[in-house]
Amino acid sequence: MPSLSVYGAQWGDEGKGKIIDRLAAGADYVVRYQGGANAGHTVVVGEEKYVLHLIPSGILHPGKVNVVGNGVAIDPLKLLDEVSGLRERGVAVDGTNLRLSAGAHVIFSHHRRIDQLGERWLGDGKIGTTGRGIGPAYGDKARRCGLRVSDLLDAERCRDRLGAALAEKNAFIQAVHGEEPMELETELDRYISIGSRLEEFVCDTGALVRAAYRAGKQVLFEGAQGVMLDIDLGTYPYVTSSNTGPNGIPSGAAFPVGQVDQVVGIAKAYCTRVGEGPFPTEDHGAEGEAIRKAGNEFGATTGRPRRCGWFDAVAVRYATECHGTNGLVLTNLDVLSGFESLKVGVAYELDGQVFDEYPAHLPSLEGLRPQLETLPGWHENIEQARTWDDLPERARAYVEWLEERIRIPIVMLSVGPERDQVIPRGLSL
Repeated sequence: MPSLSVYGAQWGDEGKGKIIDRLAAGADYVVRYQGGANAGHTVVVGEEKYVLHLIPSGILHPGKVNVVGNGVAIDPLKLLDEVSGLRERGVAVDGTNLRLSAGAHVIFSHHRRIDQLGERWLGDGKIGTTGRGIGPAYGDKARRCGLRVSDLLDAERCRDRLGAALAEKNAFIQAVHGEEPMELETELDRYISIGSRLEEFVCDTGALVRAAYRAGKQVLFEGAQGVMLDIDLGTYPYVTSSNTGPNGIPSGAAFPVGQVDQVVGIAKAYCTRVGEGPFPTEDHGAEGEAIRKAGNEFGATTGRPRRCGWFDAVAVRYATECHGTNGLVLTNLDVLSGFESLKVGVAYELDGQVFDEYPAHLPSLEGLRPQLETLPGWHENIEQARTWDDLPERARAYVEWLEERIRIPIVMLSVGPERDQVIPRGLSL
């Protein structure tokens, strides 16, 4: 298939970085189309561990073109830090293998500050953002007062537009929060200088990727976060500020939806969530803590301990059905080794009513109780398994049972953090 979309089918942190890194070996272009530096894709290569926030995971493969599309909210300070960090570790990053959309919206210092002040203002009602300014930047984009990467390349335009934006933001920071305003000249000097450093990467990325597809190049679309955090499809308001699945590709990468040839979701063999919001299959007891410990479940971006629980077949089936998904990659199967029994959420219950399908019509998932089915676990260490037959019978039975529940094939299994710790079951680029 000339193009493949890979996205998260849970609340993010599904292990997309490793899978995309592996699939990138067969791709020519790896395209990020939404989100911001709140994403954290972890890739382990031998003894080296890389955590990528804005740059696509294909950057670790020589000869691949990595594209940051117009739908991504760019914190240019973070992007340049990421470029410098990779270069210091011997990874080549330049205008030939990293391309940045001129139309991507920019996250400024005032966006981060307003994000953090807003969370503090909300108190117990906070959303649980990473405080990196993504929401305020997307908000300015919707209000048509944001600045794009191309604006940083024109000093006079940047001065006019940033000056107008900062006048409004400073009034808000002072009047609502009683905080000191931000200095316009300091911000202008910083971001005009940043613009000159970004220039080598900037182009019309939509035209670039469309031309590559027409030429028969292999294009891999990399999603950030997960569908249950999607601004339209997720557990609103405890969501991110963009469309996290393949539905974000046409606008976020300027690429035709009809030319996305294959769609693959990624989900953990259990479930995690970072931050606030409903999580029906969360386990607050010893088993949830055991999952967190076995899976080292701490956020790649925030370092916060992740909330842990059991696989939610209702939510994953909803995520995959919304996007016409061809198959699912199941990650972290090795984490479940050693559990005497495993639970899976198969329905929800609220006030005596049972929901076998995801109840998107409800205003909130708060208060839903999961209906769990229990399956036998296994004790064997499966980290060395490389074929389906290498897995213990109970592990194979668990995977096959999940396939029946989500109604699509599981096309690859991950049994550890290393690149080669996978079991293919039909997925290739």
